[in-house]
Amino acid sequence: MKQIIQDLKSGATILEEVPVPQVKAGYVLIQTTRTLVSLGTERMLVEFGKANLIDKARQQPDKVKQVLDKIKTDGLQPTLEAVFNKLGQPLPLGYCNVGKVMAVGRGVTEFVVGDRVASNGNHAEYVCIPKNLVAKIPENVTDEEATFTVIGSIGLQGIRLLNPQLGECVVVVGLGLIGLVAAELLKANGCKVIGVDFDQQKVDIAKNKGIYAINPKNGIDPVKYVEEVTGGVGADGVLITASAKGDEVIHQACLMSRKRGRVVLVGVIGLNMRRDDFYKKELSFQVSCSYGAGRYDEEYENKGHDYPLAYVRWTEKRNFETILSAISSKMLDVQPLITEEVELVNYAEIYGDMRKHGSIASILKFPVDSTIERVVPVGENRTMVGSGKLGIIGAGNFASATIIPALKKVNAPIKYIASAQGLTAKVLAKKAQAENATSDYRVMLDDPEINMVIITTRHNLHASMVMEALEAGKSVFVEKPLCLNEEELQNIENAYMKVSDKITLTVGFNRRFSPFAVKMKALVGGGPKNIVATMNAGYIPPEAWVQDMEVGGGRVIGEACHFIDLCSFLADSKVVAVCMNALGENPQENTDNVSILLKYENGTNAVINYFANGSKSYMKERVEVFSQEKVLVLDNWRKLEGFGVKGFSKMTGTMDKGHKRQFALLNERLQKGGEALIPFESIVNTTRASFACIESLKKKAWVEVR
Repeated sequence: MKQIIQDLKSGATILEEVPVPQVKAGYVLIQTTRTLVSLGTERMLVEFGKANLIDKARQQPDKVKQVLDKIKTDGLQPTLEAVFNKLGQPLPLGYCNVGKVMAVGRGVTEFVVGDRVASNGNHAEYVCIPKNLVAKIPENVTDEEATFTVIGSIGLQGIRLLNPQLGECVVVVGLGLIGLVAAELLKANGCKVIGVDFDQQKVDIAKNKGIYAINPKNGIDPVKYVEEVTGGVGADGVLITASAKGDEVIHQACLMSRKRGRVVLVGVIGLNMRRDDFYKKELSFQVSCSYGAGRYDEEYENKGHDYPLAYVRWTEKRNFETILSAISSKMLDVQPLITEEVELVNYAEIYGDMRKHGSIASILKFPVDSTIERVVPVGENRTMVGSGKLGIIGAGNFASATIIPALKKVNAPIKYIASAQGLTAKVLAKKAQAENATSDYRVMLDDPEINMVIITTRHNLHASMVMEALEAGKSVFVEKPLCLNEEELQNIENAYMKVSDKITLTVGFNRRFSPFAVKMKALVGGGPKNIVATMNAGYIPPEAWVQDMEVGGGRVIGEACHFIDLCSFLADSKVVAVCMNALGENPQENTDNVSILLKYENGTNAVINYFANGSKSYMKERVEVFSQEKVLVLDNWRKLEGFGVKGFSKMTGTMDKGHKRQFALLNERLQKGGEALIPFESIVNTTRASFACIESLKKKAWVEVR
C-alpha cells in the first residue's frame, strides 16, 4: 500500500510503499477512500521537516537542553547518533480519514466488515485504528463530507470547554478549517458569532454562513468592532483557532472579552500573557486538547475502555458522532469548504506548496482497487557467507538506534523486518538494507532461510513470540525481559527443553558483553564480592507503556533486570534470595525508585540502586566491586578505574554498553553455530530474581529464588 510520510532529515514529503498493517485486538482495519489534508497542522510539520538543523533546534529549545545534558553524560558521538536516528524516523501525515472496514480485531462488536467509517487515520491506503477513534458514517453523508469529522471534533471540543449559552456573543479568531466549522456550530447553537481572519476568502465564506466576519487588513479594529456589535459589553467568549508566533492574539482576545469572559485556545499561538489582561476582568483561560475526553489516555484510546456516558458525556468518539450527525442533519455544511480533490498519486499538487492562495480544504482520493500486501521487497537479495539469515520482529526506537547499527557493522544478513503497522518496518528495512519489510512476522517463522529471530517488541508480546519462534525451529534473541510472569517463564522453559541443541535462546542482557565488564570480571577474580550498582534511570511518566504492569511489566522487570544479570556475571554465581525496598510512604506503588539486595550462592552480596528521581546531568550508570582489598569502579561505561589492583590503573574509551560485541557474537553464532551467548540457566535465574523483587516488595521480606 502507499502512505504519505514526511522525512524530517531531508525535508521531503514522500509517497512510500509499505506493508498493509495487521488488525489487532480492539482495532479496526480500514481501506481508505478519502482523507482531508489539514493545511494548518500538516504545513507546520512539512515546514519543520524542510528546516535546517539550526532552525529545527530554535523551534524546540527544550529538546536542545536534553541534547546538551546527554552530551555531558554520554559523550558527543553517542548523542549525535541518537539525534540523527531520531531525525531518520519519518512522520506519517494526516489524521482525517474515511474508508470501509475490511477487518475487525478481537473484542470489537461495534463494527462489521463493509461499514463506512471515519477515523483519525493517516494518509494511507489502509489504516488500523482503535475502535474508540472510529465512528460510523450516516448513509446521507458523502465520503468527502465525512473527512471533516476529526477537524470538526477539534473545534467542537473547544466549544464544549467554552460552554456557550443561547444568545451569547462568541468571537472565533482564525477562520481556517477548524475556525469555520466551529463558527458554524456556534451559530447553530444560538450564538451571535464574530469571525476574524486576515484571509478575505475565508472571511467571505464565513459571511455567506451568516457570521459577522471581518478582515483586519481592511482597516477594521477587531476589538472596537466587537465592542460595537455587543453594545460595549464585550464578547462572552473567545475561541482562538489561529496559528501565530506572537502573543498579540491572546492580548486582543482579552481586550475584546467582557468582564469574567472565557477564552479557549484551540490553535497554536505565543503565550507570553499579560497579568493585567486577566486580572482586571477576572477572565478564565483554558487550552483545548484535541478531539475530546480520552485523548492521549492509553486505557481509552488503545485498550478500548470507554468512559461511562453518565459521567463523561462527550468523549472523542462521541464528538466524532456528533459532527457526523450535524453534517447529516444539514446543521453543518462543509461542502463550500472543499476547494480541490486530488488523486493520491498526485499528492505533490497539495504538498508542493501548502501556502498557495485559494486553498481551504484539500481532499485526497484513494484508489478502490488496492490489494492487501503484507510483505514489501526493499533491496536485492543479500546472500552472505553461510546459510543463516535473520528476521527482526519490532521496528521501534531501540531497534533503530541500537540493534540495526550493531548488525550492520558485522554485515549480518537480514531478510525481514516486521512491525504490526508496516511503516516503521519499511523505514528500518531501508536503513538496514534488509531484503523485505512485513507487517506479518509469521512469514519469517515459515521461511526455511531464517535461522534466527530477533524480538524487540513491547514486553507483553515477548513470551508468546519466543514460544512461536522456538516451535518453528528458530534460534531466538529477545530483548529484555524474557517474559512478565512465572507462568510465561515456565512455558518457555518447557518449550526450550524440547528443541534441538542447535537452537539457542538469548536475552538482550548486553552489559556483560562490554569490554569494561569483561575486564572488570577478570581483574576482580573469584570468590565472594560486594557489588554496588547504581542506575540513574531518569523519570518516565506513569502513563508510559513501560509502567503498565500488563504491557511493560514495570521498570524493575523491564530494565533493572539488566543489572541483575550484570551482577550475576561479575559474581559468577546465581541469585538465591532477594530483598527489595522502594521509596515513599506507599512503596508498593513505586517501583521506579528501589534498592535491591541480592544474595548469591557463593556468598556474594550485590546492591542495585535503581533510581528515577535523579538529575539527567549526572552519569546514568555506575558499578563498584569490592573484593580481596581491591576496588574497581566503572563510570557510565566510559572509564574503569582500579584501586589496589596490581598492574592496573585505568581503562577508558567511548561509551560501550556491550551491544556491539553481543551482536557480533550473535552473528557469528548464526553463521557458524556454537554455544549460547548466555547460559539458559542464568537467563532463567535472572528472570526469576526480577519477579522475586516484586514479590519481596509486596511481602516486605526476603524472597527465595528457586
